[in-house]
Amino acid sequence: MRRVVITGAGTVNPLGHSVPETYAGLRAGRSAIGPFSIPDLDRLSVRIGAQVRDFDPGARLTPRQMSLCDRFAQFALVAAEEAVAQAGVGALTPGAGVILGTAGGGLMSSEAAYRAVFADGAQRAHPFTVPRLMANAATSHLTMAYGLRGPSFTVSTACAASNHAIGLAFQMVRSGAAPVMLAGGSEAMLSFGGIKAWEGLRVLSQTGCRPFCASRDGLVMGEGAAVFVLEDRARAIARGAPILAEVAGFGMSADAGDIVVPDPAGAEAAMRAALDDAGLLPEAIGYINAHGTGTAVNDRSECAAIRRVFGEAAGSVPISSTKSLHGHLIGAAGAVELLAVLLALGEGVIAPTAGHRADDPDCALDVVTHEARHWPVAAALSNAFAFGGLNAVLALRAAE
Repeated sequence: MRRVVITGAGTVNPLGHSVPETYAGLRAGRSAIGPFSIPDLDRLSVRIGAQVRDFDPGARLTPRQMSLCDRFAQFALVAAEEAVAQAGVGALTPGAGVILGTAGGGLMSSEAAYRAVFADGAQRAHPFTVPRLMANAATSHLTMAYGLRGPSFTVSTACAASNHAIGLAFQMVRSGAAPVMLAGGSEAMLSFGGIKAWEGLRVLSQTGCRPFCASRDGLVMGEGAAVFVLEDRARAIARGAPILAEVAGFGMSADAGDIVVPDPAGAEAAMRAALDDAGLLPEAIGYINAHGTGTAVNDRSECAAIRRVFGEAAGSVPISSTKSLHGHLIGAAGAVELLAVLLALGEGVIAPTAGHRADDPDCALDVVTHEARHWPVAAALSNAFAFGGLNAVLALRAAE
């Protein structure tokens, strides 16, 4: 089977509107979490999040794209533009495709329609409401932007959606189903309704995101996108493309348990599957980008799973959760977090888990806190564990 590499990366997220800006934020351990700036803020009990600020889509998108695209699709288009530019226009062929992950899709367009009809008394919604809100909108717009006619669809598996999307794209390139794929995820649910829905779950923090910390009190929501170009390695070398990393393996599992409470056995199964698929032993892993939401039940479950997979060596594998910096991007989480993995593999810089105050005995692993760590990383895992018990783990190797 073909070896699959990443030849382009692009992003819009709370840390920056590009990959270099995001890398700078990750290296510095800078948290983009702060007060919300959204309508009806006074009706929210949780008023902090990680927003993409000063984003001007009109400067990057056509008038038609602006009229047809919800914020989540705008993020995806801008991120893809950067990824394709880095990979080179020669990366794309009509046989290429797109797989993106999202949890909410065009949530802001849905909310705008509901406000117009229910609150403002309008007789009809905007005529583009359906094209804007559908979960596959971002994927469709990417195919149109680049003339891609290969396998293209959207994955919606909550917080694991991006990893599922990237993993499926990896399998398509590896099998020869497509020569190159765009893959990643996009999310924009920082609206009044989106926050209100999450408030109902009572998992949001009012003080900040502190994964694996004894004082943690919940997750902090974010928004944004990241898109990658995945390509057959031989093809990439032949055309002189930059190789950022190799996608070596992908593992999936289902807890088949509770709709919101994770089971360590499911996370363990996905990590083992990713390692097996990559042909890697646990001791080869130099970094784990943890799902690490900052909720006690998730953090402890993930740490238990890591101990099961890595055994006595679990305490010597550096882990971090960059959700403490850019927030939890839900369906786009794994995509943006993959940038932290590329930074570790490419530069030997492990982004830190910010805000740590006190150790949790149940999370007594080598959690990188406060400052980035310079550490040689030849292979890494990127974890994503979703509500509904759906798990997706990527295994990556440094570029050769």
